[in-house]
Order: sequence, then structure tokens, then C-alpha cells
Amino acid sequence: MIRIWAKVIKKTKIIKQFVLEKPTEMDYSMFFDYLREICENLDVPTPVLIKTHLFNYAKYNVVRFSKDDFMESIDFDKLILENIFV
Repeated sequence: MIRIWAKVIKKTKIIKQFVLEKPTEMDYSMFFDYLREICENLDVPTPVLIKTHLFNYAKYNVVRFSKDDFMESIDFDKLILENIFV
């Protein structure tokens, strides 16, 4: 089962959050689809996903997207995705 906790952070405070739950096992080739679904639910732009982001999530169970990772302007400081172990 996949559970990803997404947090939108502004000035060290969580302003929005969402937990994506899927009954399947983690498939890293589908990670962008998970990210897109999370961003749609949070009503924020989808960041650019690079290999380093995937490696950080796979190794440390967390990935952080800063303002530099977005093509559009954003009104928050970062988007953090964190794996929730079941």
C-alpha cells in the first residue's frame, strides 16, 4: 500500500496537507502521476520532477520541492512529500 503525506509549507507552517493512498505497491515509474494527483488535490502547480527527487524519495522516504522546482510562481516556500509506512 502507498501512503504519501504531502505538506505545503509557508514560513515554517503547514498551510495545506493531503495524504495520497493507493492499494498497490510503490512503482517509481508512476511517481510523476502520484505527484500530479497530489498537486491537483492541494490546488498547487506541479513541480518539475528530476532524477534526484526520485533518488531522495527512494533512499530517505522524503522529497522536498523548493520554489526553483516550479515553472510557475508559487505563494508558498516548499512542497514536501513524505512516505508513511503502514
